[in-house]
Amino acid sequence: MRAGGVRNALNSRALARTLRHTAALNPNMRAQFAAGAAMAGWYYGRTGRGWWQHSNGGYGWVGPLFWPFAYYDVYDYAIWGNGFGAPFWGYGYDDIYAGMFAPYGYDDLTRYLPQRASPAPGARDPLAQMCGDDSREIAGLPNDLIEQAVEPTETQRAALDDLTRASVTAAQDIKAACPTKISLTAPSRLASMQQRIEAMIAAVATVQPSLDKFYGLLNDEQKAGLNALGEDQRRRITARSRNRSLAQSCDVAQPAALQWPTEEIDARLHPTDSQRASLVALKDANAKAAEMLKTSCQPSDAVTPPARLAAVGKRLDTMLQAVKSVRPALEEFYGTLSDEQKAQFEAIGPQRTASSDQRHTMQRRGRGY
Repeated sequence: MRAGGVRNALNSRALARTLRHTAALNPNMRAQFAAGAAMAGWYYGRTGRGWWQHSNGGYGWVGPLFWPFAYYDVYDYAIWGNGFGAPFWGYGYDDIYAGMFAPYGYDDLTRYLPQRASPAPGARDPLAQMCGDDSREIAGLPNDLIEQAVEPTETQRAALDDLTRASVTAAQDIKAACPTKISLTAPSRLASMQQRIEAMIAAVATVQPSLDKFYGLLNDEQKAGLNALGEDQRRRITARSRNRSLAQSCDVAQPAALQWPTEEIDARLHPTDSQRASLVALKDANAKAAEMLKTSCQPSDAVTPPARLAAVGKRLDTMLQAVKSVRPALEEFYGTLSDEQKAQFEAIGPQRTASSDQRHTMQRRGRGY
């Protein structure tokens, strides 16, 4: 039943149609589709809330994939403005935590893999589409809209074309970091997370010079026109969406479900004294990573596309630093564990998910569903 739920969510006509028509893929719709795919194994992609959900409704981990729709999140905030910041800035320490204590067990993850049967001609893997699409229709800039807004000169139009090519290359960098296999251990999940962030950093570095050049060629009136275009996009999306919250979300209070699971680790692993020393070091590394990311939230003075993209790059650098600070401590602790202890450690997240599932089922029964 769960396998069918995952396949139905990932292969739904609504998702396929929306991925084909990118103008409809606004931040709130991305959050809804990510939520459906993330929870498909339990609630068939329709209801429920997992403990690793972002405050804006999306998910940092969808099965084996970290950061679905990464290209869109960077693009929307950088190009269209602060009203689109929530999806990008919602990523942070909570995702590192969910990488260590993954919400999915092995059986859950295998349901996200493509079916072994030969796919129909022209069929595409929806999970790979959430990972990134490097086609010009998807990754290219809306040049027609930008040209209408700024009425570029020939020199400016050439710079805009360069920016579009850089954008496609950036999407290719991000897509290349899509996972090709399931990471079954906490250290391998953080390694996959690091690879994804590094690809996003490379993508930003690819686009930044071209964006700086194009924007620098615009006069004040043209810059105002480009900024107004971003406001138009924001109004269109909020008018069509039930969920109108696109505000910053990286500095929200850490939910109880993401507090360090000291009691669970003790009860399951019964660590030795030497293991406990490594465990304390891991807990400390996580606390430092959490504080590091909490203090690097969305800047209020990033009011131009180049400044916003630079803020994206800075945030990703901080996230990479946070992951790199946790990984060695995690690998050292994990390396001290017996096979039984590793199995118990990996069961913490799925057990938490199962508990949430039971509470959700009881609530639905209480409401007469």
